[in-house]
Amino acid sequence: MDIKLRVGQRIKQLRKNLELSQEALALKAEVDRTYVTDVENGRRNVSMEILERLVKGLGVSFSEFFNAKEFKK
Repeated sequence: MDIKLRVGQRIKQLRKNLELSQEALALKAEVDRTYVTDVENGRRNVSMEILERLVKGLGVSFSEFFNAKEFKK
């Protein structure tokens, strides 16, 4: 599976666990809602800066973010 899709799936999983809409996460991360949609669907190659903002918006650390089954291959 493509890394962009794995990152997107993880963001979506965490966002849904927090019961956040894409718009709410976008506001927290200071990105456009359509950007969040594209990331979650693996259509964006996310920069480290944007990934950091999304991860912070989800309230997790990078180690928590990447400590998921999607990245255990």
